[in-house]
Amino acid sequence: MSPITTHVLDTARGVPAAGIPVKLQKTDTQKLTLVAHGVTDADGRIMQWDDESFAALLTPGMYQITFDTDAYHQGQGFFPQVSVTFRVTDVGQHYHVPLLLSPFSYSTYRGS
Repeated sequence: MSPITTHVLDTARGVPAAGIPVKLQKTDTQKLTLVAHGVTDADGRIMQWDDESFAALLTPGMYQITFDTDAYHQGQGFFPQVSVTFRVTDVGQHYHVPLLLSPFSYSTYRGS
């Protein structure tokens, strides 16, 4: 399993949000560097990114995960993308970033 994972649930429909393109980036003084990307699976999860080589290079710092919610809502939602910035302090820990999504709202928290 990746040290950074995500899970997206469509709270309006009560189902996992499958097929959402997601980018994982590291942020350093307003510069974003692509670390990995993926697409949520049938269960709305990304447990393994398309490029897992970043796991060996993971360093403490600020990361941003960006969800292309416009693709999921087919241009009908209010938020075309959702970006969540979080801090990695211990590279030995697992970081799970869930997203609860509807066409007009979203929520996130530190998962386990």
